[in-house]
Amino acid sequence: MIFIGFGFLMTFIKTSSWSALAFNWIISAWALEWAILTTGFFHQVLEGKELHKIHLDLTHLIVGDFGAGAAMITFGAILGKANLQQLFFLVWWEMIWYGLNEAICVSMFSVTDAGGSILVHTFGAYFGVAATYGF
Repeated sequence: MIFIGFGFLMTFIKTSSWSALAFNWIISAWALEWAILTTGFFHQVLEGKELHKIHLDLTHLIVGDFGAGAAMITFGAILGKANLQQLFFLVWWEMIWYGLNEAICVSMFSVTDAGGSILVHTFGAYFGVAATYGF
């Protein structure tokens, strides 16, 4: 869904359809990796565990995919106004804040979010709206 669904969803602007598709694939791959690291780190910190390597399993891949989904929702808000360098910078910060938000909600507040409907969509939308002020 992240690579095909969002990728071809972002081609609605005629003048930047090919660049939107390419940016989606590049940013999604990077956001997925970065979200795995940030959420894993913040979970370790907030749960009071000793810092250790973040193991890569199906659960962490799904959490990373949810982070990439939040980044793509934000990408939809600023599509056509940001270049690739600006997107990398924006998503770098977004995944840090998304990881902290996800760890706080899941670890401290015990939020059960089936399919990421609350954390992913709400965070991505509000981060995208906030990011439009910078562009």
